[in-house]
Amino acid sequence: MPFLKKFIKNRDNIGLIYILPWFIGFVAFALYPIMTSLYYSFTDFRLFRDANFIGIGNYRRLFSDSLFYHSLRITFIYVLIAVPLRLIFSLFIAIILNTRVKLINFYRTIYYLPSIFGGSVAIGVLWRFVFMREGLLNSFLALFGVGAQNWLGNPSTALYVMSLLPMWQFGSSMLLFLASLKQIPESLFEAATIDGAGRVKKFIHITLPMITPIILFNLVMQTINGFQEFSGIFVVTGGTGGPARATYVYSIFLYDQAFVNLNMGYASALSWVLFVIIIVLSLIIFKTSNRWVHYEDGGGS
Repeated sequence: MPFLKKFIKNRDNIGLIYILPWFIGFVAFALYPIMTSLYYSFTDFRLFRDANFIGIGNYRRLFSDSLFYHSLRITFIYVLIAVPLRLIFSLFIAIILNTRVKLINFYRTIYYLPSIFGGSVAIGVLWRFVFMREGLLNSFLALFGVGAQNWLGNPSTALYVMSLLPMWQFGSSMLLFLASLKQIPESLFEAATIDGAGRVKKFIHITLPMITPIILFNLVMQTINGFQEFSGIFVVTGGTGGPARATYVYSIFLYDQAFVNLNMGYASALSWVLFVIIIVLSLIIFKTSNRWVHYEDGGGS
């Protein structure tokens, strides 16, 4: 094949050859499914049936579906609780690990391990075991004379309990915070000490402003992950989003439409609406970041 030999001999094409496996994987496993779901969102496609084009019928149905609004409201509440808790907890752990003590690398590894298993089925089962009526938490509270609480069976507490689960996945955020903390010039703290600033003032006026770019990155990434939360809530609630749909987040609603009701067309429309919501929220975060994100070179975000 003369053309192929000529293509390979051209040094400018070597880079294209190297990225070819990634490009094939991207087209086959990312771009093609994305474009296919966009097409199916305008059809009445159901598994094992032919797809018929119905225009924006799925989107009209979506905005008249009470479960859509309910699941979206639950998801927003979940994100508003889970994301700040996860960021605060990961920053807290990063500050602890940003110390000079013996075996600090060992401690960092130990603290990172829970995040590796944080989204697994095993952790979901463990979470259910801890918060069930006869679980570890109630057994611990019983030592102090506190009666057993139905944490996961009570609609008023179930969502808050589930919002604590993502804290187990603080590892990636913690590492980024830890790296950013190490980049803060020590001279800034020394100057603040000379001026009589305490730890709280140093944290508020030096540490926080210096790590705001990483806070922005973690905020965007954790917000995206929060809106796509599925496995933990699915495992703990048995896929029902209970009790009384108190934890019926958007991803479970989408799952039910796709794999329980087999309504792939409607589920595709739901996924694209979620995509638009995430994009809009990300743009809002970036747009407002120029008010609170500070860069060393003075540039805006």
